[in-house]
Amino acid sequence: MAMTIWRLPDVMAHTGLSRSTIYDKMKNGEFPLSINLGPRAVGWIAEEVLDWIDKQIERSRRSDQG
Repeated sequence: MAMTIWRLPDVMAHTGLSRSTIYDKMKNGEFPLSINLGPRAVGWIAEEVLDWIDKQIERSRRSDQG
């Protein structure tokens, strides 16, 4: 199975989160961890980010009903 790797601008565009929020959430275990691509490059596995988005939608919808 081929995986897609997103760089930070892609992650920000898909999630609507800022750079600092993404890194804060990673630090707190609330967002998928980045992977090292090189000495000065990181990326995120797109499928993990999309799963995170799905879970956020599910949580939001549950709390809206309660």
